[in-house]
Amino acid sequence: MKLNKFGIKFLIESLKKKYSYNFKFKGVPIIQYPQDIFSLMEITWKIKPDLIIDVGIAHGGSLLLNAANLHLLNQSERKKVNRKVLGIDVFLKRKNKKKIVKDTLYKYINIIEGSSVSEDTKKKVLSYVKNKKKILVILDSNHTHDHVLKELEFYSKLVSKGSYCIVYDTIVELMPKNYYKNRDWDKGNNPYTAVKTFLKKNKNFKIDKDIQNKLVITAGIDGYLKRIK
Repeated sequence: MKLNKFGIKFLIESLKKKYSYNFKFKGVPIIQYPQDIFSLMEITWKIKPDLIIDVGIAHGGSLLLNAANLHLLNQSERKKVNRKVLGIDVFLKRKNKKKIVKDTLYKYINIIEGSSVSEDTKKKVLSYVKNKKKILVILDSNHTHDHVLKELEFYSKLVSKGSYCIVYDTIVELMPKNYYKNRDWDKGNNPYTAVKTFLKKNKNFKIDKDIQNKLVITAGIDGYLKRIK
């Protein structure tokens, strides 16, 4: 894990202040660093996916952002593509779901409420990926090693060549032991450790270091995984 010292210091201090909770998209909390938000926009424009699988949508801001990016892609192309963002989470607050359903971008959105690694959810996901050629995956749900590794083992297979599986909150590994109270994840047990374990066996992906080096500040340290074969 290599970052410049300023980036590491900012990440550690900003986490203490819950910095990422300050931002919203269309009035709905997105809970991401601005750098990662913009990076996701750049990746989406480059890959031009017809399906984004957004695992761990929390309040729903990321879901609307991804839908907006797909809408912009459709506006830029003469031939309209049936693009969708599939949001997955165990629970979506009623007030936030109400906002999403009423939004004009909802036509780009499908939601699955359930565990991202349950057999029922997997079956539903597989039905959505049929006839989709370019798929981008974002993992940002339960941050324990075992859970993220299970997600990687399933969802990575859906990522199209040249696209990405983005794993957020690998920054947990930077934090002091026992920093996260009342959480199952911790230093040594988090998305970062899951990514490292995954990459030891899976040679279809590599860490895109150029992205994190450019961002300097990112919640996805070593988590921008590009499918190379």
